[in-house]
Amino acid sequence: MSKPAALKRRRDYAGPALFAYGFRPFFLAAGFWGAFGILLWLPQYLGALTLPTHFGPLDWHIHEMLYGYVAAAVAGFLLTAIPNWTARLPVNGWPLAALAALWVGGRVAVLVSAAIGGLAAAAVDVSFLAVLAIVAGREIVAGKNWRNLRVLAVLGALIAGNIVFHAEVLLNGNANYGVRIAIGAVLLLISLVGGRIVPSFTGNWIKRENPGRMPVPFGRVDGITMATSALALLVWIAAPAHAITGALLLVAGALQAVRVARWAGDRTVADRLVLVLHAAYFFVPLGFLLVGASVFTDAVPLTVGLHAWTAGAIGLMTLAVMTRATLGHTGQPLQASAITQAIYACVFVAAVLRIIAGLTGSLILVDAGGALWVVGFAGFALAYAPLLVRRKPAWSEARC
Repeated sequence: MSKPAALKRRRDYAGPALFAYGFRPFFLAAGFWGAFGILLWLPQYLGALTLPTHFGPLDWHIHEMLYGYVAAAVAGFLLTAIPNWTARLPVNGWPLAALAALWVGGRVAVLVSAAIGGLAAAAVDVSFLAVLAIVAGREIVAGKNWRNLRVLAVLGALIAGNIVFHAEVLLNGNANYGVRIAIGAVLLLISLVGGRIVPSFTGNWIKRENPGRMPVPFGRVDGITMATSALALLVWIAAPAHAITGALLLVAGALQAVRVARWAGDRTVADRLVLVLHAAYFFVPLGFLLVGASVFTDAVPLTVGLHAWTAGAIGLMTLAVMTRATLGHTGQPLQASAITQAIYACVFVAAVLRIIAGLTGSLILVDAGGALWVVGFAGFALAYAPLLVRRKPAWSEARC
């Protein structure tokens, strides 16, 4: 389908605005679940709440952040980016509503898995990512957009990780490999996509607003960094405590730090929508270095590096992408309002506090970090809900 034809089909869509484009239901779901999931986790962590789930409290928290929140954010991103990559009609209407309902079904199934059984919950939960991969693959192949087929490898890893996660819980009572597979897959997606959009958006803003030193374009350093990071994560998934693993993670962290330093993030302070992308990516090398260090010293607990990756890199990067994409695709100025900046600040500080809490063992900082996370994601969901559920002129959907 040609791009003009695809755009005309978008304008002809007459259903609910919420299901006009992939980012709308899934970014809204990610915002609410990102907040509500932590609201349910904190009292579990303190022993004040028991959920009717087959999972232990920690496994439920980890699963629902990685395979619940992150899966929704990834779905919203892919279903919005693929039409831009292929010039095809976006998935919308009842197919999109059905896919969103499947995601909701997974959250409910895991939550009540003690009642319906672990196998039934796993079947419902895993089916969402499987169907998403089928839909994404069909659109990419139909649009002959071969270079972006690599995102299917990430979805495949998430599907495999989710299956492994459920199997580990059913067989062993807790998950390990399934956690690491998901973290590794999402970090590689951030390295892949972030390596494209962060320097691109930075360069566009500098050209327009602050001429001078530009981000270094993708080159040999980026390729070496990506390859080393992928190898380090694969080894970490298989043997997380081995000395070779620690060394590879430290090397990958150093290379990732060099990579992000080449993107001229210090020149974007005036544009918070761009600056937040650099702040989020900063947690990628930090996580590599901290997880690598944890292999060699007990002074750096593993949880410190994991929260740098999950709360910092994954949480803040997905939030940054969701806010920017929502503004752009609903015809709003690409500017971070005071509310948006407050949302960023809450999640950034939440990630920092969670890292410090891991180093100090402070429960107060755990609670403070959790509260700020909830405020940040609830703030996103409430502030951006009008944009996500309200119909805008059709041209704005094709703006980005």
